[in-house]
Amino acid sequence: MTDTDSIRITTLAERPSLIARVYEIADTWPAFTPHDPVAGALLSRVAEDFPHYCVVATDGTRVVARGLSVPFNAVIDDREEMPDQGWDRVLVWAFRDQHRGRPPTTASAIEITVDTEYLGRGLSYRMLAALRQACGRRGHDVLLAPVRPTAKHLHPRVTMADYISRRRDDGLPTDPWLRVHVKVGGTIEKIAPTSMTVSGSLTQWRQWTGLPFDRDGDIEVPGALVPVHCDTRHDHAVYVEPNVWIRHSVHDTAGGLSAFGG
Repeated sequence: MTDTDSIRITTLAERPSLIARVYEIADTWPAFTPHDPVAGALLSRVAEDFPHYCVVATDGTRVVARGLSVPFNAVIDDREEMPDQGWDRVLVWAFRDQHRGRPPTTASAIEITVDTEYLGRGLSYRMLAALRQACGRRGHDVLLAPVRPTAKHLHPRVTMADYISRRRDDGLPTDPWLRVHVKVGGTIEKIAPTSMTVSGSLTQWRQWTGLPFDRDGDIEVPGALVPVHCDTRHDHAVYVEPNVWIRHSVHDTAGGLSAFGG
C-alpha cells in the first residue's frame, strides 16, 4: 500500500469491495476498443478473477485509477513469452491456464488507466510501480507489458517500428507512455503487430466513430494507432492494433514509488 497526499493505492485483493467499481473512472479509450472480441469476453472478469494482480487508486471514496495484470504460463505448448498477438493472446492464456489449473510462470500488465481529472500528477508512475510490486509478491521476477503508446494515434501512418525509434535529445522515447515505462527501468523488447483486433460491419464502424466509412482502403480514425481497413464491397472494416512489448524487473520497485510519487 502507498499513501501520498490523499491518494491511496492497494491491490484489489486487499480491498475487494472496490472490484465492482474499477470501471467507474472517466477514461480516454476510443469507443471502438471494447469491441475487440477478447476484451468483450474477458476484460471485465480480470479484476474479480485475479485481484492479487490488480491495483486500485482512490482519493477518499472516489476510484481514480486502475491497474490490471494477469498471470500466465509462458513455457507450455510452444508459447512465446511475448507473443505477436500481444494483449489478446496473454489475456486468453491467463483465463485458459486458470481454468486448467496450470501454474503461471510470468505476468503481463493488461492496462493502467487514470481518471482524466487526475492526469499529469505522476499517478501513472505510481500505478506502474504498484503493479510491479503486486506481481513480485506473487513470486514473479518480471512484469511484461504490451504497451499502447499514447501519442501514436497522432501519427497513424507511421510504422510502429519507426515510431518507437523516435527519441528526445535526452535519449528517452518521444511517446509519453513509453517514456514512463523506460524512466522506471523498463526495456523495449519488440513489437506485437497484432495485439488487438476489432472488426465490424460498416454500420457498426459508423456508430462507433461517426465517420462515413463509404470508401475502400485505409481510413484514419481518431484514437486509432494505425488506419482502419475498409472494404465496402464486403461491408466490413478491420482494425489491427500494434502494441510494444516492454519488460520490467519487479525488483527495487520501492525506488520507483519514491522517485515518481508526486
